[in-house]
Amino acid sequence: MKVLVTGASGFIGNYLVKEFLKNNHQVIATSGDEEKAKTFSWFNNVKYIPLNLSRLDDSINYFNYFDSPEAVIHLAWEGLPNYNALFHFEENLFRHYAFLKNLVRNGAKDITVAGTCFEYGLQEGKLSETMAAIPANPYAIAKDSLRKFLEQLQKHILFSLKWPRLFYMYGEGQNPNSLLAQLESAINNGEKEFNMSPGKQQRDYLPVEKVAGYIAQIALQKKVEGVINCCSGVPITINQLVDNFLSEKKQSIQLNKGFYPYHAHEPMNFWGDDKKLKDIIKR
Repeated sequence: MKVLVTGASGFIGNYLVKEFLKNNHQVIATSGDEEKAKTFSWFNNVKYIPLNLSRLDDSINYFNYFDSPEAVIHLAWEGLPNYNALFHFEENLFRHYAFLKNLVRNGAKDITVAGTCFEYGLQEGKLSETMAAIPANPYAIAKDSLRKFLEQLQKHILFSLKWPRLFYMYGEGQNPNSLLAQLESAINNGEKEFNMSPGKQQRDYLPVEKVAGYIAQIALQKKVEGVINCCSGVPITINQLVDNFLSEKKQSIQLNKGFYPYHAHEPMNFWGDDKKLKDIIKR
């Protein structure tokens, strides 16, 4: 199958491109950073077409521009991990909707867009797709609005929309300010202690390779549409996550728990209900 992956030079995009190539799909990759894309092992095995979404030109037929892909997987999103910036809904929302509408208007029939567990807002416990979205930060508000815009567009143009809500993930290439990346950096720098929160909050984590595999399966199947939690379905405390990481790496460091307070913009305990995902994936 011929697939278009936007945001291909991002954290998840890099792994998703490799996942599609591993399964012998024809990949058209795009991002706003061609030089970064060239550093990845897959660059010479895809058709790379750069695109800066801030310079979108609606007179261009982007479906033809990207060689008429059979499936579109839209990962691109600017400005992360700054979740609280207003540009998410003042700028990103409208340009991403315009881009996806252009693709659909010109012939794209199968669209998968990365959502976020933050769309659930401050709700606690096991989060199901049947629950109302109550986004509580600008990034989540923009993502939730984009989904609603596209659902309205479906009333006028026939196309398939799959919306994997991504939970937490980790792996090589992750943002250096993320928890495990900072922990690994502290160990590599020979630091004696690592500052963290009390660590009792529960989250839903997956390695990024597995996330990419799930997204690929969600995108390529035809039977399940709409919002789909892309998650483990199993809660884990931050303390246990850190302990598992240290055990796997055979490393130790003094953990200064409670140095940072819990984030006020996140609930203490939440994880995804993976029942819908189980109808799709091959574990």
